[in-house]
Amino acid sequence: MTGEGRLAGKTAIVTGAARGMGEASARIFAREGARVVLVDKRDDLGSEVAASISAAVPGSARYVSADVTDPAAWQAIVDATVDAFGPPGVLLNNAGIIRVQPLLETTLDTFHKVIDTNLTSCFLGMQAVVPLMAVNGTGSVINVASPQGYEGRGNFGAYTASKFGVRGLTRTAAIEFGPLGVRVNCVVPGPIRTAMTDRAGWSEAEYARAYGGYPLGRRGEPDEVAAVNLFLASDESSFCTGADFIADGGVLAGKPRE
Repeated sequence: MTGEGRLAGKTAIVTGAARGMGEASARIFAREGARVVLVDKRDDLGSEVAASISAAVPGSARYVSADVTDPAAWQAIVDATVDAFGPPGVLLNNAGIIRVQPLLETTLDTFHKVIDTNLTSCFLGMQAVVPLMAVNGTGSVINVASPQGYEGRGNFGAYTASKFGVRGLTRTAAIEFGPLGVRVNCVVPGPIRTAMTDRAGWSEAEYARAYGGYPLGRRGEPDEVAAVNLFLASDESSFCTGADFIADGGVLAGKPRE
């Protein structure tokens, strides 16, 4: 697809790319002309996704197994990206986890794990990748936040803290990196149909009851968030930085209707 597509000529790094929104974003990035490095720790799934993408768009994807909370791993990610496809122009910090526990029952290890996976990984990713973007004077960083980055939620203390942090970090990064030609934005997905958000034993009727009161009355699909990420990765969003792009089906619009 050389010379075609909304991301033609760009190299993208996508974390948490083995499934869900990361996988959907990696696939649409490749379809739109990008060369994509998929990063995850689920090696079987990640390798399969990268092979599938390359089968559809030859030579467009590579999988890298890495722990995005480890600074040394980020250097390996950057080295693999440059070796395979050249300097990255897009970074999608999508890796994330949820732990549902009351604050008084949350261990320090659990709290650190959630913060490190959801927030510290964004910090480390930008530190590793933005200098390469700055050399070319252009780049787009997309950090994944959440409606829980806007409002508290019972039993989601570590997750909420991490997502508030992502939004704040994104704004500061946008201020500092703007003069380098690098844009930094947040995507804010609401309830999306992914393995991470599925609830054990729930039927579709139970999901419908849980989300039916919100404006769109359903869970979103990973492809719907990937479309927002595509816009932010592309030059179509060239004057957008330091902002939140919300794809939550109306969750943050207000209280559900009765």
